[in-house]
Amino acid sequence: MKLVVQIPCLNEAETLPLTVAALPATIPGITEIAVLVIDDGSDDGTAAVAEGLGVARVLRLPRTVGLARAFAAGLEAALAMGADVIVNTDGDNQYRGADLPALVAPVVDGWADVVVGDRRVGSNAHFSLAKRLLQRLGSQVVRWASGTEVPDAASGFRAFSRAAAGRIVVFSDFSYTIETLIQAGRSGMTVASVPVGTNPPTRPSRLFRSTPEYVLRQAAIILRVYARYRPLATFLTAAVPCLALGGALGLRFVWYHLTLDDAGHTQSLILAAVLVIAGLLLASAGLLADLLGTNRRLLEEILYRQRDS
Repeated sequence: MKLVVQIPCLNEAETLPLTVAALPATIPGITEIAVLVIDDGSDDGTAAVAEGLGVARVLRLPRTVGLARAFAAGLEAALAMGADVIVNTDGDNQYRGADLPALVAPVVDGWADVVVGDRRVGSNAHFSLAKRLLQRLGSQVVRWASGTEVPDAASGFRAFSRAAAGRIVVFSDFSYTIETLIQAGRSGMTVASVPVGTNPPTRPSRLFRSTPEYVLRQAAIILRVYARYRPLATFLTAAVPCLALGGALGLRFVWYHLTLDDAGHTQSLILAAVLVIAGLLLASAGLLADLLGTNRRLLEEILYRQRDS
């Protein structure tokens, strides 16, 4: 069984040697370990450092495309290298290489499709109090959206079976962690979690400039991906209040008109009509999106078979 450890990098020339050196030489159930470095348009010689470390392959992207797209490019390359199991880790040496055997074990044993490393955010000394609270809240929302029980949704230390990696499709250009987790959970994959440790931070995050930006962008990703996999539920959630409020206002108008012979309240009638029409449009959009979801699943199946051929 071949394991490919992919490491997306953007200007990680200093920390990449530490990351690679920490990877174990042998893992139970794995016969071959290969390291794939994805250089996301670095200008500090990261690719040259990777080649000097003797990794199996260095994938150089012509320009900086962002973490999500670098991750997706890595999956494609790892599958082409014949990987049976793919592990994603960060080039800044955040995750401990010693935890890699525990991370891949559920995939190697055949009972999990995706395994996420749990950094135990609530007790991790390397995280600030604000980050702990945000991570815990965000993970709770993602658990609901994905239908999984993963406690650390933002963790990038992950293992994928070949079949799972072949079905992953990344649309975001920001971060892949939440999108792929919701996609895996809503596609019926078995998602597991194992506790892992982290090393002291070597630099501030380059993924976002501020916490509010991070929260807003991740919230948008959650909503968009959830709507992609549960379109009918998403649109009906918005349609039902509109229909209910519009119906109530309409009944109110009828009540006044019949019992009090009151010709007023025209504004209520207009608002009721607007709300009912909006609700019907949202419900129709949900039905249409649900039908289109069938085509999406067929396209994902075609893509998976192409990747696996």
